[in-house]
Amino acid sequence: MTAVSRRPTPTVMVGGVPVGAAHPVVVQSMTNTDTADIAATVAQVALLARAGSELVRVTVNNDAAAAAVPGIVAGLGRIGVAVPIVGDFHYNGHLLLTRHPDCAQALAKYRINPGNVGGKRHDEHFRAIIDVALQHDKPVRIGVNWGSLDQALLTSLMDTNAAAMVPRESRDVMLDAMVESAIRSALFAEEIGLAHDRIVLSAKVSNVQDLVDVYRLLAARDDYPLHLGLTEAGMGMKGVVASAAALAILLQEGIGDTIRVSLTPEPDGDRSEEVRVAQQILQSLSLRHFTPQVTSCPGCGRTTSTFFQSMAQEIQRHLLQRMPAWRVDRPGVEELKVAVMGCVVNGPGESKHANIGISLPGTFEEPVAPVFVDGQLVTTLRGDHIVSEFLAILERYVAERYTAGETRDERRETRAPV
Repeated sequence: MTAVSRRPTPTVMVGGVPVGAAHPVVVQSMTNTDTADIAATVAQVALLARAGSELVRVTVNNDAAAAAVPGIVAGLGRIGVAVPIVGDFHYNGHLLLTRHPDCAQALAKYRINPGNVGGKRHDEHFRAIIDVALQHDKPVRIGVNWGSLDQALLTSLMDTNAAAMVPRESRDVMLDAMVESAIRSALFAEEIGLAHDRIVLSAKVSNVQDLVDVYRLLAARDDYPLHLGLTEAGMGMKGVVASAAALAILLQEGIGDTIRVSLTPEPDGDRSEEVRVAQQILQSLSLRHFTPQVTSCPGCGRTTSTFFQSMAQEIQRHLLQRMPAWRVDRPGVEELKVAVMGCVVNGPGESKHANIGISLPGTFEEPVAPVFVDGQLVTTLRGDHIVSEFLAILERYVAERYTAGETRDERRETRAPV
């Protein structure tokens, strides 16, 4: 497999989490609680962190929210959750950060939007935020969003374009304005004194092709680490597919150092779903590994029984349940590949490609299920206990193949059928 060549960037440290091309792409998320409600925000941050979010952003929109941030960080510490907290500031960040120094210190990073920092007093307010970041030694994400773009800059570029002999499409001028806003703001922050390796950039839009184009433009302009995300991605399948489509293109091109999947949850839905989707995007691209993967066929006229579907589901559930313990005791198990196939057509082949695979009998096939381990046929299962027997083989494989302190290369050298 050809590894993706990441775009070179400096490393930005965010509360102990390294962000940059020399490090794995970081998964982050954001709470939707009232930040002033310390208990509710602590609970949701913990939920997101335990799902795998490595940075969690919270809204800091008023004095009550700013005053609550130290309590949130302290509350997380009491329950053993050490995820860095990022503060999201709009309009009044310069006031909140200066009024609440304990908030400024407790946060691991500040996110500011240059499009709504202060109108005619933009530079003054922007400088105030950067001064606080310097005082507390905090990195800053300069996050441009097309829904709140610097109108003065956009108008200027639109006017220049209108006067050109061959005007460009307004969409292209808008993307240029986003890039200019991000780069100019970053350079201004450096002029004030913020180090080059304390800046992350983002340029959020809600259309897949626009996102791909704006990040390609941004990546070509400088080497700041980039945070990727399709803003307002939507609900359910639409949000998942659109986010995956956009992020996969950019990540495959080596663009992107942190990602968020901005899903609209169902009412009272599971906020951590966006974390799992982000992880799956990275795992599908083989950029990172978070949990063992189950390959299973979709079914066809050869697989009229639903047994292979329920077995695949049960195995996936078993893997997820075992991962908290395995993550500690069985390093490397997140790369395990399991195949559950429904008939003889592709079953044996897919099973051989997996670490462990089973080919269940399809319609009119002999009622036996060959099991393959590291490409070798090791047994054939029959009867009513196929699932439990396969899970026992799986558990034995994990126990023997993934041991603490053993490197990936050592595991490959010592593998033999179990």
